[in-house]
Amino acid sequence: MSVLVILIIVSVLVAGGFLIAFLWSVNSGQMEDDYTPSVRMLFDDELTNTKKSKSKIQS
Repeated sequence: MSVLVILIIVSVLVAGGFLIAFLWSVNSGQMEDDYTPSVRMLFDDELTNTKKSKSKIQS
């Protein structure tokens, strides 16, 4: 029975830690940009092409 109480306390502490981490990330603005992730894959080829062309110019 005492193991059950310990497991409940530990699980509440872990859940509280995740809640605090989530609230901290929301308050620090990490979830403000909801547009860029949806279009990031559209511009991925342009970034890799410019990197390849720059490396060819330098060598």
